[in-house]
Amino acid sequence: MTDKKLPATRRLVLKGIGHGFGSIALIGLGGLSLALPPAHAAANDRYPEEAFKQKSDADAIKSLYGRTAEASDKVKLDAPEIAENGAVVPVSVTTTLPAVTSIAFFVSENPNALAASYAIAEGTVPSVANRLKMQKTTKLIAIVESEGKLYSAIKEVKVTVGGCGG
Repeated sequence: MTDKKLPATRRLVLKGIGHGFGSIALIGLGGLSLALPPAHAAANDRYPEEAFKQKSDADAIKSLYGRTAEASDKVKLDAPEIAENGAVVPVSVTTTLPAVTSIAFFVSENPNALAASYAIAEGTVPSVANRLKMQKTTKLIAIVESEGKLYSAIKEVKVTVGGCGG
């Protein structure tokens, strides 16, 4: 393979390795990845396996957090009103709440209600985005944990072609 076919950034890293600079760049990248927590880790550092098995959103929320959430206009849930393909529905959550420790998405009518759960590291901007599968028209719930309290935002998403085999 010639040098011209490689992407520019890859070409620079590979050239740097030959000159002794690449190892410094790779060590720097390795250190960065060690500083980030895994996305599935809950606030208590364990995978929420039971919460992901729950069929109803209320049961999944109770299993994940042990309590209910209150609605808040400080939780901004962005999702399409109509999803033409339920297999890839873009969703995102941002918030201005302080000291956010976790964000989760629940899809009420899916076979398993908990779709995604994120631990938010201290000092991180509390914003997540994902593409979720949705079986049919349903309620999408975003829950943000901030300073030990739960806050939520809810939006109905109309699904024209189901993404969970339906």
